[in-house]
Amino acid sequence: MRDQQALLVIGAISAAVVVVVGYLILGRHPETGGGSAVAALPLLSACLNATSAALLSAGYVFIRRKRVTAHKTCMVSALVVSILFLVSYVTYHSLAGSRPFGGQGWIRLVYFPLLVSHIVLAAAIVPLALTTVYRALQGNFARHVRIARWTLPLWLYVSVTGVLVYWMLYRL
Repeated sequence: MRDQQALLVIGAISAAVVVVVGYLILGRHPETGGGSAVAALPLLSACLNATSAALLSAGYVFIRRKRVTAHKTCMVSALVVSILFLVSYVTYHSLAGSRPFGGQGWIRLVYFPLLVSHIVLAAAIVPLALTTVYRALQGNFARHVRIARWTLPLWLYVSVTGVLVYWMLYRL
């Protein structure tokens, strides 16, 4: 019963995140003037994504070397950094809205598929990451490893493409 309740909570949190982010990106048009107060948040979000990718990579290296405590520290830290990213992202989009992509030509053929894959997998990573962490904290390592083999590469992809999307949107 405990696992079923945890999965319901994970499902509810995941659905709430997807609905809130979807609303902010697609359905809400913020008041004008809020963007200047949060202008630094996209860079912060990119830095948090890069930090998450580094922590995930280090955590993988640590577990391969059987350094369980270091692995756990990195993975929990990656989760915390990703939550901070989500707070930064939601704050920015609630106050400043979305920024349209200004690139022209061939770069659009790179940007939009990258963005779509990033968004879809970012939505999927929420329940995957939470379930993976839950299974580890419960000591169910066989099930943890089974799902972590999917979660890690997808979470890394989302973190790295988050940085790339930032760079293409704000630095090109």
